[in-house]
Amino acid sequence: MTDRARGELTPEELDDLLRVAEESVHRAVRGRRWLPEPQDHPEAVRRPGATFVTLRRGGRLRGCIGTLEATEPLVVAVADRARAAALADPRFLPVEPGELDGLEVSVSVLSLMEPFPVRSWDELRDALRTGVDGLVVEAGYHRATFLPSVWEDLPDPAAFLDALWRKAGLAPRAWPAGIRISRYTAQHAG
Repeated sequence: MTDRARGELTPEELDDLLRVAEESVHRAVRGRRWLPEPQDHPEAVRRPGATFVTLRRGGRLRGCIGTLEATEPLVVAVADRARAAALADPRFLPVEPGELDGLEVSVSVLSLMEPFPVRSWDELRDALRTGVDGLVVEAGYHRATFLPSVWEDLPDPAAFLDALWRKAGLAPRAWPAGIRISRYTAQHAG
């Protein structure tokens, strides 16, 4: 199956999304909300898509907002999540205009979510594709995700899962009844 048949974007389409994210961040920080016109962009990015936009400054996380569900045109979702990453990530103060020059913007375009049928924390750890899988863990009101790019900071599968469990508010290595695990991959720009 070709990359295009799997829904993967070309490098040019990813570059287009990165430009949209950067423009949205710059406009938002200067007080101007902007959404692109989908028809001005390649067909592949006009289709619904799930995405995360991550901001870093000096290599440190400065904001990250996304969606796991494809509900709007990908190019519009990228612009909206870029604005939100700059201004509305509850972990950070809004990005200031003076920070724009050193701000690194990246875009992750998510594949479709697929259930990950594992029966225990140890089985999950052993089945993970290091550096490839993004994960969603859901247990009752607890829910969290890690993008595949998190492997860069947490390359050990046990450390990756331990941090994801903490993010979800779950006890370390717990496996509550009804827990659901999903995985996805991502294409990156930036």
